[in-house]
Amino acid sequence: MCGIVAAAAQRDVVPILIAGLKALEYRGYDSAGLCVLDGDRALERLRTQGKVRELETLWHAHPVHGDTGIAHTRWATHGAPNESNAHPHWSHETVAVVHNGIIENHAALRAELRAQGYQFDSQTDTEVIAHLIHREMARGVNLREAVSAATRQLHGAYAIAAISREEPGHVVGARRGSPLCVGLGAGEHFLGSDAQALIQVTRRFVYLEEGDVVEVRRESMQVYDAEGNAVTRAVLTSEFSADAVERGEYRHYMLKEIHEQPTAVANTLEGRISEDRVLPNIFGVDAEALLRRVRRVQIVACGTSFHAGLVARYWMEDIAGIPCSVEVASEYRYRHAVVAPDTLFVAISQSGETADTLAALREGKQRGYLGALSICNVPESSLVRESDLVLMTRAGPEIGVASTKAFTTQLAALALLVLELARLNGVPQEQLSRRVAQLAGLPRVLGEALSLNAEIARLAEQFVHKHHALFLGRGVQYPVAMEGALKLKEISYIHAEAYPAGELKHGPLALVDEDMPVVAVAPNNQLLEKLKSNLEEVRARGGELFVFADETAASTLHGSRGHLIRVPDGGGFIAPAVFTVPLQLLAYHVAVLRGTDVDQPRNLAKSVTVE
Repeated sequence: MCGIVAAAAQRDVVPILIAGLKALEYRGYDSAGLCVLDGDRALERLRTQGKVRELETLWHAHPVHGDTGIAHTRWATHGAPNESNAHPHWSHETVAVVHNGIIENHAALRAELRAQGYQFDSQTDTEVIAHLIHREMARGVNLREAVSAATRQLHGAYAIAAISREEPGHVVGARRGSPLCVGLGAGEHFLGSDAQALIQVTRRFVYLEEGDVVEVRRESMQVYDAEGNAVTRAVLTSEFSADAVERGEYRHYMLKEIHEQPTAVANTLEGRISEDRVLPNIFGVDAEALLRRVRRVQIVACGTSFHAGLVARYWMEDIAGIPCSVEVASEYRYRHAVVAPDTLFVAISQSGETADTLAALREGKQRGYLGALSICNVPESSLVRESDLVLMTRAGPEIGVASTKAFTTQLAALALLVLELARLNGVPQEQLSRRVAQLAGLPRVLGEALSLNAEIARLAEQFVHKHHALFLGRGVQYPVAMEGALKLKEISYIHAEAYPAGELKHGPLALVDEDMPVVAVAPNNQLLEKLKSNLEEVRARGGELFVFADETAASTLHGSRGHLIRVPDGGGFIAPAVFTVPLQLLAYHVAVLRGTDVDQPRNLAKSVTVE
């Protein structure tokens, strides 16, 4: 979960490297560093604990320059976040390396290298890579050959960029299990963990495949496959724009992305629904033949995407009449799941590079599923490339670590899948048309929900000094309560847990007192009366209630003690997405009042590319 930028150019690359790191800081921000090859063919390195701005300040105080360089922003896996563990790491000040991933056999390699006289200055697994490359080059091979030989000795996941003072103007990259792309320029070429790092300098990219090694020079680049054969990879033009990753008028990326949800959902639905139906072939030209055979669905995801999958389970069984299981990817990949005939495997990931989800997809493809469908926001990602069917969410770049528009666009995409499977499973069109109309109106209702921003900002003052919170929901709103609790704990550092409201009396009720705020999601559905009974249980124990209810439900709750927040009513089908917005706003405003780092909360990173 680290960010890599590298460049070989005919100009000073340090400003490019720093700008790229800023764009990648969502991937890690506990330390940062860069290394360039200067005009005297010496490697100059700057490293610092903290965020990229600390590195930039260090550079202004101790400027270095060069036309070839690598840079890195770190999320620690091995070794504490400090300067000595920050990347780049080097060997004998002749070879420098940056790395994203985890080298599982680093301890054995470290012992072997120490026995050969290599000194280690860090606790990281990455430093062994630098020494391995140096050892190979000492045997007389060039940098590319040395990187290839070194990576054959590594067990685990990695994306690597390396430079050597022996080969000015060259950068060598390699990937297995972690993403890496090449940015193509005129007289300059680049490497980055993703396109966002390089959108400032190019929109043309080549995405490396598993086992690839790439040699980047100012005037050219060449990709080699895992067997060392020169190969051609497709050149793709990114749809991202530089201003898409700017905050604009918003104080934080998270707030910007919350307010982008109506547009993001509209983009996700555009060209995929008509007035009363889901349009054909949105999952691929040959998708219908495969989807018509689906009798069960297995969803695998992590974090926020897992919560989206839990919502889809209710939809899948209630609307399409198809049994559905949802599992956390890190658990699924390590148990021997029994696969029923004609089961569709669905993987959900914002980045498409989430290590556990990607590994689960690869494992699932060996277990006899009918096919694999991915729901993802990055068209060039590994998850998309390795799936049989794909539905892109079109959310645009999401920079804030706490996912917001990724969740609502995933819900929109999953709703499309549910409605299509329902049609193919024989559900009458008149039943589906009503839900398609509700889905088409979702962007408008999300916009209405955003009007609660000022009210929720005032409400957030009630949470500032709290240490714990409970979130309650029933039925399809239980995963929404889970997502609300996750957002609050991620960015405000308030311990928050979600429960099915009916579970209160089976344990959690013991926690309720005047210091425990209880947040309830209360749409007008068949479980509302049951939920009202659960709320009375809280009131009877002196708990302070914060109830989010649509207009119909609110009318039955009017006059009750506690705080009542009226949420727009867009119809029961889309209620999970609508109720998510005020919970996102609540977490955001509580975090702002508590003074936490909203966009880059402690200990977390955006794209979880390590296990």
